[in-house]
Amino acid sequence: MAGRVDGPLKVTGRADYGADHTFPGLVHGYVVLSTIAHGEIEAMEVTAAKSAPGVIGVYSPFDPLELKTPATAFLGATWVPLQDKEVAYYGQPIGFVVAETYEQARDAAMLVEVTYRSRPALTSFEDGLATAEEAPASRGVPASLSVLAPGVESIEEALDASPVVVEATYSTATQNHAAMEPHSAVAAWGPDGLTIHSGNQGSDIQAAELAGALDVSPADVHAVNPFVGGAFGGKGRTSVPAFLAAAAARVLDRPVKAALSREQVFTATAGRAATVQKIALGAEHDGTLNALRHDSWCSTAADRSFVEPTSHGTSREWYATRNLAISQKMVPLNIPPTTFMRAPGEAPGSFALESAIDELAVALKMDPIELRQRNNSNAPPGNDLQWSSKHLDECFRVGAARFGWSDRSPQGKTDGDWLVGIGTATAMFPALRFPATIEVTLLPDDTAVVATSGADPGTGLLTVLSLVGGESLDISPDRVEPRLGDSTLPPGGMSGGSTATASAGSAIMIAAAKAIDDLLKLASAPGAPFEGLEVSYADGKVFAEGRTMTFGELLRALNRPSLSVAGSSAPGEELTKHSFSSFGAQFCEVRVHKWTREIRVSRMLGVFDAGRIINPVAARSQIIGGMIWGVSAALHEGLEIEANGRLANGDFASYLIPVNADIPEVDVHFVEYPDTLHNPVGAKGIGEIGTVGMAAAVANAVHNATGIRVRHIPIQIEDLLEDS
Repeated sequence: MAGRVDGPLKVTGRADYGADHTFPGLVHGYVVLSTIAHGEIEAMEVTAAKSAPGVIGVYSPFDPLELKTPATAFLGATWVPLQDKEVAYYGQPIGFVVAETYEQARDAAMLVEVTYRSRPALTSFEDGLATAEEAPASRGVPASLSVLAPGVESIEEALDASPVVVEATYSTATQNHAAMEPHSAVAAWGPDGLTIHSGNQGSDIQAAELAGALDVSPADVHAVNPFVGGAFGGKGRTSVPAFLAAAAARVLDRPVKAALSREQVFTATAGRAATVQKIALGAEHDGTLNALRHDSWCSTAADRSFVEPTSHGTSREWYATRNLAISQKMVPLNIPPTTFMRAPGEAPGSFALESAIDELAVALKMDPIELRQRNNSNAPPGNDLQWSSKHLDECFRVGAARFGWSDRSPQGKTDGDWLVGIGTATAMFPALRFPATIEVTLLPDDTAVVATSGADPGTGLLTVLSLVGGESLDISPDRVEPRLGDSTLPPGGMSGGSTATASAGSAIMIAAAKAIDDLLKLASAPGAPFEGLEVSYADGKVFAEGRTMTFGELLRALNRPSLSVAGSSAPGEELTKHSFSSFGAQFCEVRVHKWTREIRVSRMLGVFDAGRIINPVAARSQIIGGMIWGVSAALHEGLEIEANGRLANGDFASYLIPVNADIPEVDVHFVEYPDTLHNPVGAKGIGEIGTVGMAAAVANAVHNATGIRVRHIPIQIEDLLEDS
């Protein structure tokens, strides 16, 4: 099994992240945040800050850094700070102090006095539900969608005609990505323009946004981020520190470093929306789904810039049903922005849907796995495009055998003072691809470089480039140097949506084939070692009439420093022929203490159908991380927003995430069926599906253990008290 090519650098501390970079004359910036949730800034008294030791610049909406709102085809418009006096949430960036040291900038920022004209703020999701707005179209379909059987007038009619109906409301909490590496940037201007080191999910996208914001040519921005300390969707857009550091460095003609504090990350970035979801399921006595209604509400920032597509990400596709109705509404609030977060839509949506499916199984007195298998879909309801490859039934069969599902008792079991229960849930996440271009360069030392501007935020993409590059060039992966995270490289798109392996891998195969073709033409050209001969290629070598040369020997013989070829790949005609998804079955065992009601996860298993697995070690790691995230959502994570908009627990002291003691050994298994209908590599996404369904599996296991159905996450001890 392959290790990670970036592993030695990371474990020895030799991997340079954005904030690790320095330049002569470097100064430091510190962001000032608002202390109201809604209103207008009337004045900012900065005299004391400007006269503080080491301070060389204080910027505000009254003395702003010049920035424009950038827009890209991929992300649309991105908000930039300090351009107006409006405040939309508590903790919004409203100022920037630059000083000789970080401590001087931080201390001076505390001296800035802000006067506001406050306006009424809506910060409670529950209070906002009454005035919820219709969400925009999601994933290419309207916010409200119904698929009804012939002769059925409405989803309510279908539910009324169903012998067994379950209906309930579920809710999920606001979360933050909380990546280990806080958002940061180091910006320096030179004769060739701006160089910026900043962790991001796509260096070419970051360069384009900065170019737009700074009103310069994209060729004048060099974005570098070979190592990213976690992202999960939270570093898709250019960060506030990057915009401010770049603009300040231009004004001051000195390199500027800016990094958010851990507390600032919780407001000056974006997180996952809170949701409320009402689900109704109607079924025949044999478990056949007759009707499914899924109505969703999600919080969003006042600018309505993002919607969490919970119903569209789950019920629109997961189960075969004769009648389906889904809707999505949004609740604009004066809260920090929401954005993509690992499995956006699917993660919170699966908690509601898979909890409801479990409730239906209880009502039917049917095994939860049998109910899911009975309603397995060949295609999304109302869609004629069948799944390109689906082995979800096998995931459940394999998982049930490995987990000991046959020993499950519908009433749970007892082990001393512990109540023991097990639960399961389906996991699905779309199999997607983004456009990507890869450059393959053959070198005289018989090595190759595989390069693209994309990013590796801990997902293992660097290793994938070496593995797929080696395979495509028919050489050992250790002879391939992967390069990522540099906007001057061919555009690799964003590392997000579990797309990177399929996107980059497909482009590698195209580029490698072109490189080999060009190499063979070069070998048989006039004056070349194989002039006029019929040549072939294998094992990194050129063959003809019993003679052999490695590609490096050939390049040396021709006095060529290299041979470079670019290959591009993008989704295309396959989207008109099939539907695409990764699939999985999640299993969880929990132990609930009889007296204290403490919940402990004691066993976890995930079995996944994600196409070809390129690197089993990295794939397993990705899935484990996602499953742990699901446990965290179920039992730990949730931001508390006070009435004035302040986050009550916006720090690692009180925003709960799991520690090692909370997580047992995690078992992961892949059923491998390469899906070459999706892409030539045969791989489908694994980065996000590990999160999907896990919170529901935990909640279902808690119900199995205690008989108490908790319909919100995170689940707390108070939810399991007998008199609650």
